[in-house]
Amino acid sequence: MNNPVQTLDSIDRRLLRLLQEDGRRTTLDLAERVGLSPTGTSQRVKRLFRDGFIKSVRAILDPKKVERGSLIFIQVRLDKTTPDVFARFAKAIVKAPEVLECHMVVGGFDYLVKARIADMSVFQEFLERVILRLPGVAETHTYTSVAEVKPDAPLPI
Repeated sequence: MNNPVQTLDSIDRRLLRLLQEDGRRTTLDLAERVGLSPTGTSQRVKRLFRDGFIKSVRAILDPKKVERGSLIFIQVRLDKTTPDVFARFAKAIVKAPEVLECHMVVGGFDYLVKARIADMSVFQEFLERVILRLPGVAETHTYTSVAEVKPDAPLPI
């Protein structure tokens, strides 16, 4: 089985690092930084998209400026750990716009939810309206981030 990372050469890796830093870099800027022609650079970037190394390009917003200044993490334990309960929970959680990420985990609980809300004054309403209404939720534990030390870090390439 081939490891897809092995298909990346040093120029591909540099392009991926540069695009993670700033996805709006022009082809000309990228070409100058990696030492290729603009055409060669454009072809490589298109291949990186086509091969799935780059999934999308989007803006990273300032959460405070869009009234999502509070970052919270919620541990969720389900009442049963059966495939149908997992499926119902997953189908419901993806519909919650406040939820940025949700991960099924192994350990003392079943899911770790990362969400952004305006501030802690709306936390109780969010918990009751969204989290506690999710299928199968038996127990939750919430942690509020007081400082974002390394948010939205690029992947090491």
